[in-house]
Amino acid sequence: MSIKENAVVPPRLNFRWRVVDIVVASVLGVAVALIFVAFNLGWSGIKAPFEALLPGFQGLLEPVWYIGGVLGALVIRKPGAAIYVETVAALVSALVGNQWGGFSTIEAGLVQGLGAEIIFLLFAYRVWNLPVTLLAGATAGIFGAVNSIIFWSPGASWGFITVYVGAQIIGGALIAGLLVWFAVKSLAATGALNRFAVGRSLGVRV
Repeated sequence: MSIKENAVVPPRLNFRWRVVDIVVASVLGVAVALIFVAFNLGWSGIKAPFEALLPGFQGLLEPVWYIGGVLGALVIRKPGAAIYVETVAALVSALVGNQWGGFSTIEAGLVQGLGAEIIFLLFAYRVWNLPVTLLAGATAGIFGAVNSIIFWSPGASWGFITVYVGAQIIGGALIAGLLVWFAVKSLAATGALNRFAVGRSLGVRV
């Protein structure tokens, strides 16, 4: 028997969205939006001590708004999942109403979802381990920080920008990356995600 005959052929990946993918991604988007709404309501009080400690340091907490992208990608594992879930969450948050306005919220969601999406794209939607998830969260932080600076702090000093972007990168890795990783792993262990690859592998491959 030849070496070729003995070779293990990896399963062919199917990147087509199923109806169940769309439904679950939409449900995830709405669920994340509820978290956004609660976070929006308390944001002024939550950020105050961080901002007082060091202007820009509040960026450490802002990646709570980026969890939809990483969550959607890890669960659905299809191209566009990060952008879709994050944008749905932003859209629902905008419809409920917040202090930033509808267009700004939706635009920010698109940008933040894109930040996470790019990382999974770079790994061809084949690698779903913790380092890639951390990188996706951190990159969402970079995209979110730059977007916020452009639209909300155009005249900010370099000192503020450095602290703010650095805090967003760290917060993105920890909140949108590490926290979401363990949340998905725990959810998959319950059997709730058995219809998806993430559930059949007990979460995310380590």
